[in-house]
Amino acid sequence: MNGDERRQGTQSEPDFEERLRELLAEDAYTIRPSPAPYPAIRRRGVAERRRRVAAAGAVLVTLAAMPVGAYALSGGGAGRGVATTPTPSVSATRSPSPTPSPTPSGPARPATKGQLLDGITFGQAADGLEKCLAYQRSGAMAGDTDPGAPDDYRILLAMRSTGDSNTPGDGMYVVAVREQPEETHLICNIKNGETQGVSGFGNDADVIPDEGPVYIDPNSGKLYQQSFLDRGNWKLPFRWGVIGTVKSSVARVTVSYGDSSAEAALDHGWFVASGVLNEQVTVAPHIKGYDADGKLVYDSDEDKYYQRTLP
Repeated sequence: MNGDERRQGTQSEPDFEERLRELLAEDAYTIRPSPAPYPAIRRRGVAERRRRVAAAGAVLVTLAAMPVGAYALSGGGAGRGVATTPTPSVSATRSPSPTPSPTPSGPARPATKGQLLDGITFGQAADGLEKCLAYQRSGAMAGDTDPGAPDDYRILLAMRSTGDSNTPGDGMYVVAVREQPEETHLICNIKNGETQGVSGFGNDADVIPDEGPVYIDPNSGKLYQQSFLDRGNWKLPFRWGVIGTVKSSVARVTVSYGDSSAEAALDHGWFVASGVLNEQVTVAPHIKGYDADGKLVYDSDEDKYYQRTLP
C-alpha cells in the first residue's frame, strides 16, 4: 500500500466510527423492552410466598438484639410481672374550671380481653410495642421505612413465646396492626426486656384474585411453630397463635391444632386465635370460617395456598 492509499484508509476510519455510532443510537431507540407486568408479578410472588413461607417461618433467625431498656417480668415467665405506666402529671390551676388531664398516648386496645394472654397486661403489651418500634428505628433496622408511633397501631395479640433450639429463652410476642397510611402489621419478640427481632408485613390478601373469605397470614408460622430443628421434640406445653384477615361475610372462625381448639376473636377485619398445645404435631392449624347463618364458607384444607403440613 502506497502513502496515498494509507492516507485514504486513515481518513475513512472516522467516517466509519461515526456511522457505527449512529446505527447503535438508532437501535437503542428502536429496541425498547416492554414494561414489566408488576401487578401480575406481585400476585404470583405473593401466592408462591404463601406456599413456602410456612417452612421458612419456622426458622426464626436470632438477630443481634440492641438494649432498649428494662422490661420487668417477675417470676421468670413472660407477662407475669406488672408493668408500670407513667401517670401524666397535672399542673395546679387557680381557674374555676379544673384543667383536664392530658390524654395518654399509645396504641389502641384489642377488641377482646382474650387477645391478651398469659397474664400479659395491656400496659405491658403497649410498652413492648413501643420498644419494638424503637428497635426498628434504631441502627439495627437502618434503611427501613419509619414504622410510625405507637399511637398509629392497635394491639392485636400478646402472648408468651417459647424458646427453641434456634432461639433459646422464653419471652413474649406482640402483634400489632396499623391501618394508615397503608395497612401493615408487625410481629415482635421480646426476651429479658430486649427486642429480639421485628418483622413487618403488608396486607397481601388483596393481590390474590382467588383468595377466599378467610386469609391466613402466612407469617403466623412464627406464632404456631417451633424450630424445624426440634421437629418431634417441641417444648410442651406450647402457647400457639394464628392471625389473619376475614371478609365481612365471615361471622365466625374456629381453629383446631393438635389436641387444642379455639374460637377466634374478630377484630376490625382480623381474626385472632390461640390455644395451648400438649402434644407433638406435624400438621398446621386447621381453620374454618362460617357466615352468619352458620354455613361453612372457608376450610383451610381446601385452600391451595395454605401450607397444611409443618416442615
